[in-house]
Amino acid sequence: MRLTLLGTGTSFGVPQIGCDCAVCHSSDPKDNRTRTAALIETGGATLLIDTPPELRIQILRAGIKRVDAVLYTHEHADHVAGIDDLRIFSNQRRAPLPVFASAPMASHLREGYRYIFDEGQDPYAGTSKPRLDLHEVVAGRMQEVAGVAVLPLAFAHGHGTVLGFRIGPLAYLTDVKQVPEAARELLRGLDVLVLNALWWRPHPTHLSIPEAIETAHAIGARRTILTHLTHETGHAELAARLPSGVEPGFDGQTLEISP
Repeated sequence: MRLTLLGTGTSFGVPQIGCDCAVCHSSDPKDNRTRTAALIETGGATLLIDTPPELRIQILRAGIKRVDAVLYTHEHADHVAGIDDLRIFSNQRRAPLPVFASAPMASHLREGYRYIFDEGQDPYAGTSKPRLDLHEVVAGRMQEVAGVAVLPLAFAHGHGTVLGFRIGPLAYLTDVKQVPEAARELLRGLDVLVLNALWWRPHPTHLSIPEAIETAHAIGARRTILTHLTHETGHAELAARLPSGVEPGFDGQTLEISP
């Protein structure tokens, strides 16, 4: 199994527009963070998690030539707004690309992207649109995605809910505020946990870095990678402050995980 972190930044991205801080002007490429997304290659399938605004750039940078299915965490723009970049993959397949989301998220996609999901809206001759086959998933129920067993898990995120995903020894959780004990039990025995960590101080809808560290220790994954990071935490400084077994992720980071 291979995990690629396509983007590891918060909704503003890093560098942040109009900011003069040291991280936004850093020469360290690991401080340049596009919006959060990931790619998982396992069992002969390539699974994409979320479609952020920079998806095309991320795909090109990672050398990705095929996507077999898309998993959506939630409806916020920094996780969805690059959805039109899926067009190339449905064109290549000459068939709809499977997309998996919670029922509320599926409703958001149908309403917010009618040009894609309204079968009565055909593209003009000579043009195209993404052809997506939308599937609703239920948290806590194992789902087969492109032949891969995926366990979606639901977490609170502000007034809404976000899905995290466990795929064998890997779990990917972003934009969560807390991981309750029941979910922690379903996450035991992980080799790699990807977990959001916004900044050092508290935030009402995201884990802070101290909260993420506590959560990582409670779950007990061999290795925890922090994502959804802001310009308040430069990569090198954050890496030096984190405990053993917890590290900041960076755009383009690739991990090989034993199944």
